[in-house]
Amino acid sequence: MHGSRTVASLVRGTGGDDAPPVTIPRDPAREAAERELSKPPYHENDPSLLQRALNRFWEWVDDLFTAAAGATPGGGLGVLVIVIAVLALIGALWWRLGTPHRAPASSPALFDDRPRTAAEHRAAAEAHAAQGHWNQAVQERMRAIVRSLEERALLDPRPGRTADEAAAEASRTLPAHAPELHAAARSFDAITYGARTATEPTYDRLTTLDTALTQTRPTLSPTHEGGHR
Repeated sequence: MHGSRTVASLVRGTGGDDAPPVTIPRDPAREAAERELSKPPYHENDPSLLQRALNRFWEWVDDLFTAAAGATPGGGLGVLVIVIAVLALIGALWWRLGTPHRAPASSPALFDDRPRTAAEHRAAAEAHAAQGHWNQAVQERMRAIVRSLEERALLDPRPGRTADEAAAEASRTLPAHAPELHAAARSFDAITYGARTATEPTYDRLTTLDTALTQTRPTLSPTHEGGHR
């Protein structure tokens, strides 16, 4: 009985059975409830901030795949097939093009600091080719071509010359081989600065060009022809 009277007094007030019930305004009641619920004992088992963020992320991923499955023929299986196809395409492009590299603002010089003869560059090219090192073989064969033209006075020896510049200058006196010279320069640049991989056919083309150039007579301008008369 005592317990019943206590509960009743809390509900109806402390002034007896005839007293009006105690009413608490809505806002103060909400604030009191929020203060009570904000106490640490109520949140001992709450997930951490990181766990809540991860839960939100995985919910977003689940919603994304659910939406994709609903819009894709075949449902979840269709989504899986699309994902595998995209990954295969990315892998194929990566294998074909290699690791992306920023293109240099200007092509570096064709030769290093130590001058070597055309014969030395040819010997180095053949040694690399014998071991299947096609990148180095192509580079050395291109250097042999340009050094040979310098030794024949078809190109002025000039430190810092690039492969493109050498091809452009040599094409003036050897116009019949201009396309091959420019193609050789592009191969050299792609392998040396574009992270491309050389192949044996690429090296064979440069070797054929090197041999042909040594057997080709230059086309002299009228000024040079007059000087030889």
